[in-house]
Amino acid sequence: SCLILALDASGSAALQRLAEAKGAVELLLQQSYARRDSVCIVAFRGAQAQLLLPMTRSLVRAKRAMTGLPGGGGTPLALALKMAHEQAAQLQRQGVTPILVVLSDGRANVTLHGLGGRAQAQTDALNWGQQWRLSGHRALWIDTSLQPDAQAQHLASSMGASYLPMPQVQAQRMAVAMAAVRSSSA
Repeated sequence: SCLILALDASGSAALQRLAEAKGAVELLLQQSYARRDSVCIVAFRGAQAQLLLPMTRSLVRAKRAMTGLPGGGGTPLALALKMAHEQAAQLQRQGVTPILVVLSDGRANVTLHGLGGRAQAQTDALNWGQQWRLSGHRALWIDTSLQPDAQAQHLASSMGASYLPMPQVQAQRMAVAMAAVRSSSA
């Protein structure tokens, strides 16, 4: 399988939260490496989502890709979910099982067309979340908000993702959450 890590690097993620999210990603990378899974990283901020790292098994490459990741700007969540969906389809064609892990507060404010507008951005994100659910692929949403957030929970639910609030993300809880996602039926 391949973990598609969708990492929110927007301004709402704030630098401290981004550092914590990167720490959570490192835990996921270590678990993936131990399981011989691949990972790919999609980062999103400003008005775009970017494939930061194509599918790899290299822990070093994955860590290096995240090291220089700047934070700030808007939250183009729909673009990230669309890119993750496209990556999943490509992986599936290669015989690889995709599992999406979203690390975000869920506060979308950039539309699918790269424009500002919170209401449309949220609708776009929900639509792509529902597309993920329809694909039948598994997902985990790690809420990077300071407190568990209803908006992030709603987005996680729309995509059929398990939900884990960031303040509770420790190595053991992450391992348990990922094991549950891996064993859940698609």
